[in-house]
Amino acid sequence: MQASAEAAGQPIRIVLVTGLSGAGRTTSLKALEDAEFEAVDNLPLSLLLALLAPRAEPEGNHRIAVGIDTRTRDFTPQRLTAELQALRQRADITLTVVFLDCDTDVLIRRFTETRRRHPLAVDRPVADGIRTELELLAPLRELADVTIDTSRLTTADFKRVFAEQLGIAGHSSLTITVTSFSFRRGLPREADMVFDVRFLRNPHYDERLRPLDGRNGEIAGYVAADPEFPAFYERLVGFLTPLVPRYQAEGKSYLTIAVGCTGGRHRSVFVAEKLAGELKAGGLAVTLLHRDVDRSGQE
Repeated sequence: MQASAEAAGQPIRIVLVTGLSGAGRTTSLKALEDAEFEAVDNLPLSLLLALLAPRAEPEGNHRIAVGIDTRTRDFTPQRLTAELQALRQRADITLTVVFLDCDTDVLIRRFTETRRRHPLAVDRPVADGIRTELELLAPLRELADVTIDTSRLTTADFKRVFAEQLGIAGHSSLTITVTSFSFRRGLPREADMVFDVRFLRNPHYDERLRPLDGRNGEIAGYVAADPEFPAFYERLVGFLTPLVPRYQAEGKSYLTIAVGCTGGRHRSVFVAEKLAGELKAGGLAVTLLHRDVDRSGQE
């Protein structure tokens, strides 16, 4: 039986993001999506209360993020202010209003670099549109629960500050995919890093081992017995270990590590298996794929 969020004692969390055009609304909504919010951008203001109307929720912590600025259809600061005040009176939701601010000179540079038109300066200088928008949004700045100035923040720094201010920092994570592949069939297009293990001795030339693949214990033992393998693998892990936290700090969501050999059946499969296990043991979220292991062809 379904129950309302209020009856279940779990208010719906609403985050409304507004502020100056070019200050980072899109980036903030993506961060909220990554934190498992349902994100809606440029929703017509007339539909805001309908979207957030009381309703039955099956269970769980339902969360909604809404992006609204001067581009929103039928937007006026007075109307949005009135609707926010009405939302704050409801017991079934918790509302957080985020205002994104930015220095005028920085906004001018951003619009110039991206060659986008300011929504309030279609046929005027960008500075005019920014000045008009500052005046329009002044009442909303006063209503904001959280104000973030993005003027001096890189994208990664902004995501971190935003997540910390909203209390969603713990939800972001890096998903790593380790894949083996055959060089004969081309590089994986999604790969961020590619490692070539064709220098390791090749089980293909042992007729007894040839039908097996790198997931087999005999193949693992054969490749690991190569005198060059221990030093290579130690360096590989030593290379990746400090990089993964840096990718996480930069806000990267996915990292694909590709390991290739000639046929993608023996050496690359074994190394990918071993590497994925090592990364999982370090507490990372890892997906393991073997792109070409079941394809016929010379190793």
